[in-house]
Amino acid sequence: ALGVYQLASLLVELDTSDEASRILCADALYQMGWVEEAHKLLLLALSRNPQRSPILARLALLQLKKGFMYDGNQLLKKVIKIGDTSCLLPIMDIFKDEDRKLMETHCRFRALTILK
Repeated sequence: ALGVYQLASLLVELDTSDEASRILCADALYQMGWVEEAHKLLLLALSRNPQRSPILARLALLQLKKGFMYDGNQLLKKVIKIGDTSCLLPIMDIFKDEDRKLMETHCRFRALTILK
């Protein structure tokens, strides 16, 4: 993860508008356990493009991880409203096991609540 972070950081320095490198950098920070830094980087990316589902989904996980259920729900609702949920499955591969289970449990619980 450290090598990925260093490479992605270099790519961001070369092209500050490169969103993919910024997301890759945030993913590497997350994998290294630097959640706050990943959160800040994703917020910066979101400020440039507020309708990007991959950024919103990652932020939703970080909010759920911090215990901010309402904020996590709002971000997930935005992803669904945008209509680009295809980013969720690949992102689940990036999440650590405990975070993947957190997201799956949360989404399942919310879905059941909506169905009821």
